[in-house]
Amino acid sequence: MSAAAFLQFLALLLLLAITVPPLGRYIAKVYGSEPDGKAPGDRLFLPIERGAYRLMRVDPDSEQRWNAYALSLVAFSLVSSLVLYGIMRLQAHLPWNPTHVQAVSPHLSFDTAVSFVTNTNWQSYGGENTMSYLTSIAGLLVEHFASAAVGLAIVIALIRGITRSRTAYIGNFWVDIVRGTLRILLPLSLLFAVILGSQGVIANFHGFVSVKTVEGVTQLIPGGPVAGWVSIKQLGSNGGGFFNVNSAHPFENPTQFSNFVELYLTVLIAFALAVAFGVLVKDKRQGRMVLWIMAALWIAGCLFASFAETNGNPRLTALGVNQSISANQGGGNMEGKEVRAGVSSSAVWGASVTLTSNGSVNSMHDSWTPAGSLVLFFGMFTGEVSPGGVGVGLMGLLVNVLFAVFIAGLMIGRTPEYLGKKLQSRETKLIVLYLLAVPAVLLGFTGASMFVGSVLHTTIWNPGTHGFSEILYAFASAANNNGSAFAGITANTQWMNTTLGLTMLVGRFFLIIPVLAIGGSLARKPKIPTTSGTLATHTPLFGGLVVAVIVIIAGLTYFPAMALGPILEHLSL
Repeated sequence: MSAAAFLQFLALLLLLAITVPPLGRYIAKVYGSEPDGKAPGDRLFLPIERGAYRLMRVDPDSEQRWNAYALSLVAFSLVSSLVLYGIMRLQAHLPWNPTHVQAVSPHLSFDTAVSFVTNTNWQSYGGENTMSYLTSIAGLLVEHFASAAVGLAIVIALIRGITRSRTAYIGNFWVDIVRGTLRILLPLSLLFAVILGSQGVIANFHGFVSVKTVEGVTQLIPGGPVAGWVSIKQLGSNGGGFFNVNSAHPFENPTQFSNFVELYLTVLIAFALAVAFGVLVKDKRQGRMVLWIMAALWIAGCLFASFAETNGNPRLTALGVNQSISANQGGGNMEGKEVRAGVSSSAVWGASVTLTSNGSVNSMHDSWTPAGSLVLFFGMFTGEVSPGGVGVGLMGLLVNVLFAVFIAGLMIGRTPEYLGKKLQSRETKLIVLYLLAVPAVLLGFTGASMFVGSVLHTTIWNPGTHGFSEILYAFASAANNNGSAFAGITANTQWMNTTLGLTMLVGRFFLIIPVLAIGGSLARKPKIPTTSGTLATHTPLFGGLVVAVIVIIAGLTYFPAMALGPILEHLSL
């Protein structure tokens, strides 16, 4: 990592250290008060919220059991998917289509609708050439907000289950998504849309504009409401780009400063939720422990990715090529990288968007070294908990914390307890279901795809280990609701669109529903007093145990597949 890149990374850490604590406390106040209680911004937001509740015919004072909360979430997601699917299928006949794009195919519409509703934002299409402005704004952009708000609601429901006692209720889904959207996502996205717009991220409603280049040829320049799209894309861990090449496009990411801001937004809310957790459970030590686990894994991933990509290909190193590049350009593996930002900045971005569920790209992951790509795989295989996506990152980390408590309980011969709640067979079975759902669908569809003729002959562009890595990465991205791609494959086929869509559904709902069940089960339990035998869950020792559990589970589950892909590819160099 060059000195300039290292200083930029330190500046990012400093900015996060300054802004994460107050944002976390604000989030805790937004969700910690009753629907009509006192929270920041009540004078502005409460009248709007009451109007939304009347429109939805929701009683903000009533709460739901975990199963009703889950049914509301599934119903909301199902209707959202159907509406988005219909818009894409009919967009050729709908207004606000200045580029005259045609209807999206049925299997691509299914894949894209599921992708955006599940906060995956996997894109088997080029945005500027496929979607109308109506589809982009009334469909996809709305889901940027809605799917992020759902993630916030889920983790808050789980925290309520941990903090409440002898109750069957964990909140109101409709109140939670309204509050999250109106009080957190909208204000922040509007603020940063203005900041990004000042850097040259475009914001217009033009179609394609025909211009003559300096070489004298005609070129079509795309337009669009990109600044607002990019701010919520990064802030909500969505990652879906307005343009085909995402944040590698100069209209989405034009300057070094815009690159820095977008990277900052990628991890902001996820880290802030750790602080909010400490406030809501009334034990800030617990929040700090969770925050340090997130930060340690994230920083380690960023530094290792930067080291691997700066050193580049060992075959070129043997010829002295990488040293020459490193001396002149501050980088090693420049292929597919953001040239303006440099190798290290692209490496930090790639590590950050796979350790979260963001999935946006400012470099082509397919061109990373095998060693560097291990960080990308690691981020997704660990469930994107460091810091993870908006809401679902903390959710996944808390499940791993509960599992670590269970393991520790077995080691010392005690019934495991976490924050005054005993973990018994029901919670343990739900945790195991959570941990097995993603590997089952990810490895299952990856293996099945290697026997499908269309995948072997038309989907994979690169033979051998790298081609296998591309397929493994695609299903890892879909199963963990990440959305980034290795590229190098033709994903817009009936097999890939269908199986990736099903994988995204499992990766979203087969995790969220067990977590809500865990929250509901814990909420019914009485709180038990702390004794001398209670495991301290705020100490560095316990934090190390959680990290070990995360790494060991990922290693045991995915090492055989990794050995056939990036590990073998690295050894072959």
